[in-house]
Amino acid sequence: MSAMDVISLFVYYIVVYNIALLYGTVGEIVTEKSGSMNLGVEGTMAVGAIGGYLMGCLTDNLYVGILAAFVFAGLCGLLFAWLTISMQANQNVTGLTITTFGLGLYFFIGKGIGKAWPVMQQKEHLLQQVAEIRIPGLADIPIIGKGFFHQNILVYLGFLIAIAMWFYMNKTKLGLRMRAIGENPAAADAVGINIKRYKYIHVVLGAGIMGIGGYQMGLNLGGTFEGSNCWINGYGWIAIALVIFANWNTAKAILGTLVFGFFNTLQVYGSALAETFPKALGFLNAIPAQVYQALPFLITAIVLIFNSVKKNKTSGQPAATGINYYREDR
Repeated sequence: MSAMDVISLFVYYIVVYNIALLYGTVGEIVTEKSGSMNLGVEGTMAVGAIGGYLMGCLTDNLYVGILAAFVFAGLCGLLFAWLTISMQANQNVTGLTITTFGLGLYFFIGKGIGKAWPVMQQKEHLLQQVAEIRIPGLADIPIIGKGFFHQNILVYLGFLIAIAMWFYMNKTKLGLRMRAIGENPAAADAVGINIKRYKYIHVVLGAGIMGIGGYQMGLNLGGTFEGSNCWINGYGWIAIALVIFANWNTAKAILGTLVFGFFNTLQVYGSALAETFPKALGFLNAIPAQVYQALPFLITAIVLIFNSVKKNKTSGQPAATGINYYREDR
C-alpha cells in the first residue's frame, strides 16, 4: 500500500467512525439554541441505536431503522421536554437522568433478547442499503476522495442534516423564532411566540437527530451486542463538548467532528501511520494505547476549561440555555 493510500484510508476512518459525533453535536445544538440544555445525549443516542437497529433488522430495511432511531430517541427528548418545560424540573439533573435511563434501557433490552439477538449480516436488503455509495469523479480526488465521497448513506445524511439545520436556524423565520426563545424567552413570549410549542418541537427534533447517530454507530460496529459495553462508548459526552468547540454552529460542527475524529482514529490507525512514515511519525508507536484512549476525553476537558476561562462576545451560546422559563416572572 502506497503512502498516499495510507493517508487516504486514515481520512476515510476519521469520517466513517466519527460521523456519529456530528449527529450528537447537531442534535444538542438544536436543543440548546431553543433554550434547553439536554445532558442526556449519551442515553438518547443509546436508545436510538438499539431501537433503530432492532427495527431495521426486523423489517430488513435501513430507512425503517433510521425512522425508528429518530422516533425512539425523540421519545427520550419528549420525556426530557415534559419534565423540564411543563414540570419545570432542573435541566441538568433531568439530562443526567435521561442518560442513566437510556443506557439502562439499552442493556435491559439487549440482555433480555439474549441469543435471539438479530444478526445484521443475515439481512441482505439492509446490507445493500447500507453499502457505500461512490460519487463519480469526486471519489477520485487524492487523499480526501474516498473519505468524503465513497461512504454509506448515513454519512452523507449526517453532513446534509448539519448544513440543513444551519440554514434553518439562520435563514428561516421559524429558525429565527427558535433562536429568539433561546436568547430571551420573555421577549419572544411578549410578541406572541408560543414558547412551549417551539421548545417541545426542537427538543424532540434534536433528540431524534442524536438517535440517528446512535444507530449509525451500531451499524458501524456490526450490530454486535456486548453485555458490558455500549455502542455509544462516551461519544454523547464528547458531542456535548463539541457544541462548545463548534460555537453552537451546526456547520462548524462538521469541522469539530473531523478534528476530534482525527484524535479518535489515532487509536486504531496510529501504528499504520508510524510504519509508513517512520522518520516523521515513528514516535506514535511509542505512545501507550491508554493515552490514545484517553486523548479525546482530555481534549474534551481542555475545550470545556478553555471555554469557561475565556468567555467573549463572539460566543454563540444562547443566553437562556439551561434556564427554566416562568411566564409569571416576565
